[in-house]
Amino acid sequence: MANTAAHVSITLPADPVVINTEEDHIRRRSIIREFFLNTSAHALPGIARSKSIHNRVFWSISFVSFTGIMIYFIIKSILVYFDYPTQFNLDVVEEWPQYFPAFSLCNASPFWLDQFIGPFLNYSKVYNLNVSNDTTTWTTTTGIYIRNFIIDKLNRNESIESFSFPLSSMLYSCSFNSVPCTAADFIPFTSSSYGICYTFNAKLKSNRSGSVRYANQNGADGTLALGFYVYSYQYVPYIREGIGIISLVHDNTQAPLIETAGIQLATEKTHKLGYKKKTTFFLSAPYTSCTKQISPSMQAMLDSFDGADYEYSTTICLQLCRQTFVYDQCGCINPQVASARWIMNKKTNEVVEAVFCNRTNTCYLTAMDRLLSSTVLVDNYCSDCSAQCSITDFIIQISSLKSPADWQKNSIKAFVENSTIRYPDDWSTAWGTYVTTNYVSVNIVRETDIVENNTQSATTGLVDVLSNIGGQTGLWIGISFLSIMEIIEMLYRLIRYQCQQIRLTIQRK
Repeated sequence: MANTAAHVSITLPADPVVINTEEDHIRRRSIIREFFLNTSAHALPGIARSKSIHNRVFWSISFVSFTGIMIYFIIKSILVYFDYPTQFNLDVVEEWPQYFPAFSLCNASPFWLDQFIGPFLNYSKVYNLNVSNDTTTWTTTTGIYIRNFIIDKLNRNESIESFSFPLSSMLYSCSFNSVPCTAADFIPFTSSSYGICYTFNAKLKSNRSGSVRYANQNGADGTLALGFYVYSYQYVPYIREGIGIISLVHDNTQAPLIETAGIQLATEKTHKLGYKKKTTFFLSAPYTSCTKQISPSMQAMLDSFDGADYEYSTTICLQLCRQTFVYDQCGCINPQVASARWIMNKKTNEVVEAVFCNRTNTCYLTAMDRLLSSTVLVDNYCSDCSAQCSITDFIIQISSLKSPADWQKNSIKAFVENSTIRYPDDWSTAWGTYVTTNYVSVNIVRETDIVENNTQSATTGLVDVLSNIGGQTGLWIGISFLSIMEIIEMLYRLIRYQCQQIRLTIQRK
């Protein structure tokens, strides 16, 4: 019996490691095969059910191929999102209440002859320019001397306001929504082309009288009615062709760029400027590079607008960066853009009030041509000049009537005679002609309170990306979020099983 027992003990031993390894392998395969058979994803059940190698290869190739196509389209969807595509949505809405726009104006001639000629003749004597006090003998060369005289005054930081026609002497009549207004309701600013100009209804930094008015103020529909006498017989020769005023309807928060956008209004007429409001809103980063950030040099320029609270302007930014380049090249700046005088000195990193180049100095013209013909230079000097995040435009319809009417002439005559500006020697006999040829009136009228809003919006958002990914996975291999949960379940079962095996192995030891 003892020998028999020994024999049994020898013939029954087994290698537990080998048996467990095979069982582990079978168990893991069963978990994976169960996942393949039950998953909602396409092709995987076909691989698990296949009885032949050819069938299994067919479904495997199909799954890998369509998975590759799916990944391609998913990557494209993600890349489209990071291109940040946008579109503009047009909305036509009734805006109430609605601010009345700002209105800026200048006399077509920047200078009042009686005030101008004395200082100019003194300047011409200092520089031996041989200019006569008889303006009928002046020539185009005299016009160049005049411009250099003004540049000299500005470079000395001397005001030219005394040379310009005061608004109180030009403004014959003023009413907003039938309520009288005066010259005190306007703020002055300096234009490089038209001298001292004036703005009605600009947004101000303080809440003093003259803050932004609503179009429906005083129960009316929004009408600014102005009458002007322009004193063409006091125009300085060879400075401006034509007689009248320059006007601009603009946003209350934007500085008036009247040199380029101004509307010329001739005398002997009553003009109607009917406006409609249009706004454009841009998305901020990362969709666009639009900005509201005002640079120190732009802030210095905007501060020159006598208390106006103006915002960032792309056009002003471009003017300043061009002036900066001209200053770096010539040591002076373009006199044709007198308001853009404050630049950032790159050497000291400080804002400086630059001097203007003389009109006979062609360096600034050469520098401007060089800058505008070089993309590299523009990118270097003007890289900060991004678009505005919002733009407000006023679409203007212009019409006019003959004026003044006969019944107005005596009142205009009395206004001129009470003015501080001298009238002609033959005024007593020819005043009717002078009144007719120097009078201009303008009515700024809101045509409708309907506003056209153009709003930029993103065409692809995170929700769209997720929807596109879901569509691609569902189309090509039938995967959904629940399919992902099935994969997680399979991984959990495999990990759990492996942990159990590790624990059993430790216990056996």
